[in-house]
Amino acid sequence: MGLIANYPIALAPGMGLNAFFTYTVVLHMGYTWQIALGAVFLSAVIFFALSIFKIREWIIASIPLPLRAGIAAGIGLFLALIALEGAGIVVDNPATLVGLGDLTKPGPLLALLGFFIIVVLEARRVTGAVLIGILVVTFISMGIGLTPFGGVFSAPPSIAPTFMQLDIAGAFNVGLVSVIFAFLFVDVFDNTGTLLGVTKRAGLADEQGNVPKMGRALIADSAAALFGSLLGTSTTTSYVESAAGVSAGGRTGLTAIVVAILFLLSLFFSPLAGSVPVYATAPALLFVAVLMASGLAEIDWKDVTTAAPVTVTALTMPLTYSIANGIAFGFITWTVVKLLSGRTKEINAALVILSVLFVIKLGWLSA
Repeated sequence: MGLIANYPIALAPGMGLNAFFTYTVVLHMGYTWQIALGAVFLSAVIFFALSIFKIREWIIASIPLPLRAGIAAGIGLFLALIALEGAGIVVDNPATLVGLGDLTKPGPLLALLGFFIIVVLEARRVTGAVLIGILVVTFISMGIGLTPFGGVFSAPPSIAPTFMQLDIAGAFNVGLVSVIFAFLFVDVFDNTGTLLGVTKRAGLADEQGNVPKMGRALIADSAAALFGSLLGTSTTTSYVESAAGVSAGGRTGLTAIVVAILFLLSLFFSPLAGSVPVYATAPALLFVAVLMASGLAEIDWKDVTTAAPVTVTALTMPLTYSIANGIAFGFITWTVVKLLSGRTKEINAALVILSVLFVIKLGWLSA
């Protein structure tokens, strides 16, 4: 992503797809993880073909500017939910779905402290505000004995058990068609949402919302998904947390390259990286969420046919825990509302086709 597209976006196995891979395909449906990797490979091949033949560029170009703002804001709200959950501020509640965590515990309190530190330092134009906030919370946590110091160095594990262990032939099973499509669907639209949201936040899009070198970025992330399956990972995708790097000033592919190098080094320093608690990094994500949500200021809230799809897009992402679902509901709402309101000039062929496919996926393939 850094060398080919020159974008500040990191690539890694998608966490939602990890869960789908493990709990749905392997544990629930009963397929072996080798066959599941084969399904990932086949979906990545289709994904790569869609990028080569510029079908994904066609999809991205069809997204109206207000929906793009809604996608960016939705990603911000999604990050906020991840951050609040990780900090223990928002917790699962059987009666109300979500609830307030125990704010007397040190984790949530330290997370709030970290957030206040980051916001105040950023307001005072202090360079590295996000990193300072993370480090302060980490050192306090270690100082009061909440987080043990795990050490510095350890040898990375071997990739031999998963390298080239995928079962492509087994993945051609008819029953896996919906699984392959699910991997493809989430990868295409999670990637699309992340690329649009992060590049918009970085100011890389022009006034029309077009992003230069988008084709190269699509080739990069689809190739990563393809080769990731050979190494033994679930679908690789553009990481929404890249927005943190953008908020710190990242604007070029050098950011992605540095991230890649540091993650490679972290294989050897995993005890040190593991010493940073989740509630220390949560404030950084919550701060990024604030920045991402600012895109909602661009929406014409007086036009209900625009406001409704944008709101649906932004809210569906965190509430369904899926960027792809947010895009799906946004597309469907935009198309239906504009069509029935007689605003057909604001609909294009791609929106209609994709909305129909989304309805099929959500109503049939999800059953």
